[in-house]
Amino acid sequence: MSLEASITDVEAPRIGGLGRLSQLIFYGMIPLILVLDQATKAWVTANLALFDPTDIFPWLAPILSFTYVRNTGVAFGLLQGLGRAYALLPVGVVIAVIYFRRSLPVVTQWVHLSLGLVVGGALGNVIDRLLRGFVVDFLDVNFWPFRSWPVFNIADSAVVVGVVILMLDAFFTDYEEAPTDV
Repeated sequence: MSLEASITDVEAPRIGGLGRLSQLIFYGMIPLILVLDQATKAWVTANLALFDPTDIFPWLAPILSFTYVRNTGVAFGLLQGLGRAYALLPVGVVIAVIYFRRSLPVVTQWVHLSLGLVVGGALGNVIDRLLRGFVVDFLDVNFWPFRSWPVFNIADSAVVVGVVILMLDAFFTDYEEAPTDV
């Protein structure tokens, strides 16, 4: 075997140094989002009246209110009424993301961060659907052009931020194409 063949046939290590950091970011983000999401939802259900906008922080009122809403639909309140049945879609997304992430090279931490946000957010809403039959939403935006934006929660925010980071990374990062076997 020639030196050239042995160098090109060796895969870059996935675990070690940067690989461990990628794992820490991905697997650390999931419980962080879950705890933050479930803690805020527990506080909302214990302290806020259903459908009653509340300005917990008066200085934040022009931008954001807290309105407890029970979402039995999918994202942003669409397709109401199937509650626990919608838990299957995010579970499929979580499985797909974990499988997809395993195939990623250790290139950028932003991808691993974004996927951790998506998985943490998806699981936060799955927990709601399985335990309550609905998702607790409470963040209510008050400024134009989002005045009529649907009420959402920390898990929804994590998913959206994760997807935005993933799109920005794909747009701004130049990845080398993997050589194909001929």
